[in-house]
Amino acid sequence: MKATILGGAAASLLTISAFAADLGISPAPPQVVVPPFTWTTCYAGLHAGGGWGQKDLTDSVGILSSIPGGFSSANVDVNGYMLGGQVGCDYQFTPNWVVGIEGVLSGGNIGGTTSFPTTFAVPGDDTASFKSTSDFLASVTGRIGYAWDRWMLYGKGGVAMVGDRYHASDALQTYAFDGTEDRLGWTAGAGIEWAFTPLWSVKLEYDYYWFGQRSVLFDDSTILMINAPVNITQNIQVVTLGVNFHAPPW
Repeated sequence: MKATILGGAAASLLTISAFAADLGISPAPPQVVVPPFTWTTCYAGLHAGGGWGQKDLTDSVGILSSIPGGFSSANVDVNGYMLGGQVGCDYQFTPNWVVGIEGVLSGGNIGGTTSFPTTFAVPGDDTASFKSTSDFLASVTGRIGYAWDRWMLYGKGGVAMVGDRYHASDALQTYAFDGTEDRLGWTAGAGIEWAFTPLWSVKLEYDYYWFGQRSVLFDDSTILMINAPVNITQNIQVVTLGVNFHAPPW
């Protein structure tokens, strides 16, 4: 009895399929299962933005301030641009939480110049100037993010490096001190990232860099031919817009 029923059902299905084929009706296509989006991947990208900060100079042993037209301290506000790239990897360990590591290298020009009257001067040489330029910023940071689907808010922090050039001179150019340094410090920041396709994302990020106070040796290239160690304290803030290409998920 069961065999008769099953045989009849099979025959009915074959009849229906044949009838549908005669009418030109195609069978329903198989459903494609789209895997859920994940931030678990490695990526590389580019960024561009602007920065600002302050550099404070203090004559640590009195050499610079003892020169006619010299000065004992100076403060300069800096600003400019940075362009660069980043590489990193993320791991989404819960539906909402993401951890990762990122390396960033930026080059550009964040600088400024200040001029001011000197406290010890000769006639016609009563002003001095101090110029500071940051040529690059680099960092290696960890980051943690909170994700909802293709959006992620994140914070980051780690070690940073800056490359600086300095110039100090008087109005008559009787001295012209130059100094350079690569300085280590730390950075902390936050941002928001949106994956507009499974492989591409854009991000907006703010970063604060602190490099503390360090002694920098200024070399005079004029007739004086002397060195002047000075203390320089600095911080930089940067806002960047970036784009990342993500490798296919692991």
